Amino acid sequence: MTYLITHRTVYEYPEPVTVSHHAARLKPRPSSHQHRDEFDLLIAPEPAVRQMRSDYFGNRVCFFSIQELHKRLEIIATSRVTVEPDPSPGLALSPAWEEVRNEFTDPVSPEVVEPYQFAFDSPLVRRAPEFAEYARESFLPKTPLLAGALELNRRIFRDFKYDPVATSVATPLEEVWEHRRGVCQDFAHLGIACMRSLGLPARYVSGYLRTRPPEGKPRLIGADASHAWFSIFCPTVGWVDLDPTNDVRPDEDHITVAYGRDYSDVSPVSGVITGGGRHEVKVAVNVEPIVEAPTEDE
Repeated sequence: MTYLITHRTVYEYPEPVTVSHHAARLKPRPSSHQHRDEFDLLIAPEPAVRQMRSDYFGNRVCFFSIQELHKRLEIIATSRVTVEPDPSPGLALSPAWEEVRNEFTDPVSPEVVEPYQFAFDSPLVRRAPEFAEYARESFLPKTPLLAGALELNRRIFRDFKYDPVATSVATPLEEVWEHRRGVCQDFAHLGIACMRSLGLPARYVSGYLRTRPPEGKPRLIGADASHAWFSIFCPTVGWVDLDPTNDVRPDEDHITVAYGRDYSDVSPVSGVITGGGRHEVKVAVNVEPIVEAPTEDE
């Protein structure tokens, strides 16, 4: 499936901003089943300084500075991305989770150094006994790693309620755990915390989710959204994505933009400003499937 994705972010400031410095992680990542065909980033006012480079995790980041007075900042990222089906790994054929955990006990072999960095605490995700206890209900002795992870994904979906007003980007994971409600960012962090608390590596994935309208209803422009899920490492197949918000394995409806230890590594837009006062930010995402016209032979 090929998509045309438009991600529009607008900052409105009650007072003039004299200078601002920002980082935008909005360029989708290429992978074995995702191809980035086109990308364009429009920024207004025009930045005085603008540079694109890769961060530590390989995400593409646009760093830019605006050095003129402004009360409005608009960032529009337009991408054309093709996502192919991602074959489901054999759940029962994956190694037992204890075997995988043992691979990430010091000393680790050079083959697993890269995923090993995702087994530790990070700024927004802390390992804790309560997370390990919750996870062990899915990871009974000798449970295949992927089968246990899929069950954990299902339980988070069942036990936690999606509530867009219950949390903000600053809500600690412990509060989400206590109240049993949150949004995709929170559920991704919870899945990561559970895996890491068992000694297993897990990383945070940001991207987009194509939403489907009810049957017979028109598709609403701007109804799609930024999304988040988590990914676990299985030695036999590599990284495997899981979406606890929807109880699915991400496939053609999910478009990956960036990954890191947690949300703090992959925030779509972040920055520092001088002036501006208490500002308002509006975000709209549109994920439009592109239907190729049939050829004459078809």
